[in-house]
Amino acid sequence: MTSMSGSYPSTKLLIDGAWRDGVEGKSIDVVDPATGDKIGVVAHATRQDLDAALAAVDKGFKVWSGTSAYERSKIMRKAANLLRERADAIAGIMTREQGKPVAEAKVETMAAADIIDWFAEEARRTYGQIIPARVPGVMQMAIKLPVGPVAAFTPWNFPINQVVRKLSGALAAGCSIIVKAPEETPASPAELIRAFVDAGVPAGVVNLVYGVPAEISEYLIAHPVIRKISFTGSTPVGKHLSALAGQHMKRATMELGGHAPAIVFDDADVGKAVKVLAASKFRNAGQVCVSPTRFLIQDGVHDEFLDAFTAAAQSIKVGNGLEEGTQMGPLANERRVSALEELIADAVAAGADLKTGGRRIGNKGNFFEPTVISNVPKTARIMNEEPFGPVAVFNRFSTLDEVIAESNRLPFGLASYAFTGSADTAQQLGLRIEAGMTTINHNGLALPEVPFGGIKDSGHGTEGGSEAIEAYLVTKFVSQSV
Repeated sequence: MTSMSGSYPSTKLLIDGAWRDGVEGKSIDVVDPATGDKIGVVAHATRQDLDAALAAVDKGFKVWSGTSAYERSKIMRKAANLLRERADAIAGIMTREQGKPVAEAKVETMAAADIIDWFAEEARRTYGQIIPARVPGVMQMAIKLPVGPVAAFTPWNFPINQVVRKLSGALAAGCSIIVKAPEETPASPAELIRAFVDAGVPAGVVNLVYGVPAEISEYLIAHPVIRKISFTGSTPVGKHLSALAGQHMKRATMELGGHAPAIVFDDADVGKAVKVLAASKFRNAGQVCVSPTRFLIQDGVHDEFLDAFTAAAQSIKVGNGLEEGTQMGPLANERRVSALEELIADAVAAGADLKTGGRRIGNKGNFFEPTVISNVPKTARIMNEEPFGPVAVFNRFSTLDEVIAESNRLPFGLASYAFTGSADTAQQLGLRIEAGMTTINHNGLALPEVPFGGIKDSGHGTEGGSEAIEAYLVTKFVSQSV
C-alpha cells in the first residue's frame, strides 16, 4: 500500500481491493503542520479512477449485501482488533500529518475500534416487524435492506474518527462504500481501511480515493451507482452537497459546523466546570465541531470562572505532538492561523478584552496560543462564525431566559454544554436549548452508543447510537397471501 518517506507512509488509492496510484500518476504533497516540511505524498484520483471505484463499489455491494449479518459482524470485529494492535504506529502517523498530541491520536484510534465493535453488534440487530393483517392468511412484513453503495466525505480534524462512523455504519447495514478522505491527513484513514481489508472485507466493498474535493463530490453524488451520501464538514459546503443530493433524490446525512454555547450558572461547581470545559475547548487545538466556543457565565461566578479558565489556558504546554508532555499541538494547516488572527483582531477592534493568547507561536509550524477573549459584542464576527481553533469567547448573563435566547440566537445547533446545581434548570436546558446534543455537568458526547448529530444549520441525521445504522437501511413492505 505504501512507500516510506522517513517514518511517514505515502498513501495510495484503494480501488477494487488493490492499493495503487492514480491512472494519471498525479499526487498531492502532505505537510507536517508542526514543521511546515513535506513528509510524503498522496495519490490523486481523476475521472478514470472514480469510474473504476464506482464499478468496484457496485460489484462490491452485490457481494456484501448478500453476506449474512453474522459474517459481516465477525469481519468488522476482526478489523477492530487489528486497529487496536496497530494503534501505536497509527497514532504516530496521525500526529505527523495532523499535529495533535500522540496521546490524543491514540485515543482517537482506540475509540474507532470501539465504534467498529458497536456497529458490528448493530449489524445483527437490524430488525423489521410483522404487521397484523386485516384478513386471514395474509402475512405483512416490514423488512430492512441496505440502501446501496455509499459515498462518504470526511475532514482533516479527526482523520480516523470521521471516517470510521460512516464506514462502520455502511458495512454493518450491508452497504459498500467509497470514502473520499482528507488530502491533508491521508495516511491514518488509509491505515483504518487497511485494517478492514486485512480483516477480510471482499474486494470492491471498501474503496478509498483522494483528489480535488469538489470534483470528486460532484461526480460521485450525481452518479446513479451511489444511493447514499454522508458528509462531515463546513455548513456552506454541506448545504451545497445536500442540495446536489436532493437534485438526484439521494439520501444524505450531514454533520456540519457548530458554535457551541457553554453555560455556567451561579450554583455550578466552578472548579469542575473549568476543568471539563478547558479540556474540551483546547482538545485538538479547538479544531472540533462540538468544541465549546461561546462561554456564557452567570454574573455571580463570572469573574471567578474567567480568571480560573484563563489560568488554565496559560498553563497549557503547546508543542510538537510527538514530544513528551505536549498538551496541544499545532493547527492542522496554515490557513487556520490567518483565519483566527482575523477573527481575534475583529473582536478586539469591536471592544473585546484579550485576556491571554491571540498570537501565532514562533515562525515555524502552525502553532497558536490558547486564547481567551471576554466582553465580546454580539456583532463581532467571532460571536457569529465558528472559530474552529483554540479560542474561548466569554460573556456574562443574568437570567435563564436570557442565556437560552443567546444559546439559540445563531443558526447552528450541534453541541451545547451547561453546568448547574439545579435539577429544574438542567431539565429546562435539556428541553429548550436548540441543539442536537446537550451535556450537563460533564462531557458526555460522542460515545459510540449515543446519538451524534445536529439540527438547524448544523446538519441532519445521527452518526452514533442505535439510530445511526438507519441511514444506511431502507424499509421494504412485503405483503404475502398464503
